[in-house]
Amino acid sequence: MVVKAEYIWMDGVKPTQKLRCKTKILPDIDEVSSLDQLPIWGFDGSSTQQAEGHDSDCALKPVQYYPDPIRGYPHILVMTEVCDPQTMAPHSSNTRAACVAMASKHSDQECWFGIEQEYTFFDGIKPLGWPDNGFPAPQGGYYCGVGADEVYGRDIVEEHMDACIDAGLTFSGINAEVMPAQWEFQIGPVGAPAAADELWIARWLLYRIAENYGVSATLAAKPIRGDWNGAGAHTNFSTKAMREDGGMAFIEEGCRKLGERAAHHVEHYGSDIESRLTGAHETQRWDEFSWGVSDRGASIRIPWNVAAEGKGYLEDRRPNADVDPYVVCMLMIESICDL
Repeated sequence: MVVKAEYIWMDGVKPTQKLRCKTKILPDIDEVSSLDQLPIWGFDGSSTQQAEGHDSDCALKPVQYYPDPIRGYPHILVMTEVCDPQTMAPHSSNTRAACVAMASKHSDQECWFGIEQEYTFFDGIKPLGWPDNGFPAPQGGYYCGVGADEVYGRDIVEEHMDACIDAGLTFSGINAEVMPAQWEFQIGPVGAPAAADELWIARWLLYRIAENYGVSATLAAKPIRGDWNGAGAHTNFSTKAMREDGGMAFIEEGCRKLGERAAHHVEHYGSDIESRLTGAHETQRWDEFSWGVSDRGASIRIPWNVAAEGKGYLEDRRPNADVDPYVVCMLMIESICDL
């Protein structure tokens, strides 16, 4: 028997990294039960903006693997880190290594993340289900809607949800979003770097499954200009102290700390962020900072139930849909726990 191992990595494209993948055949293996069974592999970094042509080899180091819900048992999806092939030091495009280091440094605080990934389906050059000329009805009835006149792409969304569950991801749910053809799925709560690993795998599964329908999924911050919602990756964060009795004081302290580094976070929260964080469409402006209870127009929202219970988590509403989750997790731990 052979195992098909789909090696997945992030490339060096700027300003937004893309996912790359290729399949390695592992002969004479009935089942992969350990990372030790997965060899370091290589690729042409000059084709992914991660190396020059005269010295193009980059290494893929497996860091996590999951059941492959598309090919089925015993095949797997392999999350990898890009490394220097000579030293195995993290490549400059490798943001996971810094996330791992920061999470390990503060492992005693038991940081948890829940990431709400918004995205938009496109059919060619227009959002899925939109008329060829003009626009659909204004926003209002699409959010968590039902019916062929309200939602588009549910069959893809359902298949993606089942695939993520079958892959063993910490998958929390789905919903149709405010703009038609826009959806959201949630990963978490889970620690770092697992939250980011799983989000990248869930994104890969989304792209791969949408291929079968001739549809693309974009993480663009503002896929349609005008009076339409943008797409974000709202990031819920808590420490052990925030989740325990009296946690509200730690949540409020976390909000203040995030405010002290607001510009630094926004700088690393995704490309074209100014088009989305305008102060309208359930956002705070990119160059302003605020926090409040049940306030979706704030940079940081404290859910009403958290305020009522006096413990729980905070929600950073600023990250773009295309944000690197390793960077988000690292920055939130750094700002709240490290500084």
